[in-house]
Amino acid sequence: MPVDRVLLAQPRGYCAGVEMAIKALAWMVRVFEPPVYCYHEIVHNRLVVDRFRDLGVVFVDDVDEVPEGAPLMLSAHGSAPEIVATARSRNRFVVNAVCPLVTKVHHEAKVRAEKGFTVLYVGHAGHDEAVGTLAVAPESMQLVEHEEDLDDVLPEVQDPSKVALLAQTTLSMRDWEGIMDRTREQFPELWTATRNDLCFATTNRQAALTAIATRAEAVVVIGSANSSNTIALTKVARSAGCPLVLRVDGPEELFVDELDGARVVGVTAGASAPEDLVQAVIAKLDPAEGVEPVYVTDEDEYFPPPRELRELVPALDGLAALMVGGNPVAARRRGGPFSDDRGMDASLVLAELAR
Repeated sequence: MPVDRVLLAQPRGYCAGVEMAIKALAWMVRVFEPPVYCYHEIVHNRLVVDRFRDLGVVFVDDVDEVPEGAPLMLSAHGSAPEIVATARSRNRFVVNAVCPLVTKVHHEAKVRAEKGFTVLYVGHAGHDEAVGTLAVAPESMQLVEHEEDLDDVLPEVQDPSKVALLAQTTLSMRDWEGIMDRTREQFPELWTATRNDLCFATTNRQAALTAIATRAEAVVVIGSANSSNTIALTKVARSAGCPLVLRVDGPEELFVDELDGARVVGVTAGASAPEDLVQAVIAKLDPAEGVEPVYVTDEDEYFPPPRELRELVPALDGLAALMVGGNPVAARRRGGPFSDDRGMDASLVLAELAR
């Protein structure tokens, strides 16, 4: 049975941190001879990672696998301090593409630990972001994955006046609030960040999905199975009462007959899923009455390239001008394509590299 209408969540897809990381790795692919190395997947999206592999990027889970002097990027999820230190050894050119929001949580963990707090970290065991954050202050931090974990963790707290609660940025609000409420009930002096640690983009995407999930007969969430924020979106859609929720990496995994005759289908994408996949999914759904965008908020957040690349921008602009027969000195002075990072769309940058 054909689909009548698609309800399209806005915002959806790439967040500012993912935009920054993908464009930064694309820069490295353009500047350095292959292979370019990346510690862990740059973002948790299978198709994005595969596209970079095709461009000569080698993803490793141990920085010791990276040869001396090789270009190396550290993923957007954040890395343990000892990993960062090891990466910068052996004359490697290292770009740390950690999301600034994750850096904020690392800083909060370090400061609270130095002040003698027990830091409870709400996150998913084994997730790259959680592993990196817990390594910031391992002697002071405890992982809390589920609310029932508090039964074991809370009785171990030594000083009730010094308890802090931090979170993996990609959690759903539902995962965070229950744990926070129960912990604050036992420890009224609980310290949390002035603004909670959940990524604004994650929260916005969940709000947009909630707005369409109550109207849709089925929801398609685009993103990979190892993407925490994508899995959180599937939970949000089910919690909102949508009877059928499908997660797909891309259009090749979507079979319209699995929609059980749904006439109104909601579509959204996790924060590491590119827009071309969204459009391809919509094309496969082929809604007879078209697409209805459902706006919750506009996002204009921008994270500039990592510091290591910003320092190279004038030289890169000069090189780009030289390659097309322009004046490299003038380009370094007035700026060029690398200086216009904010005006570049990461999905288009990656698509153009793959051509």
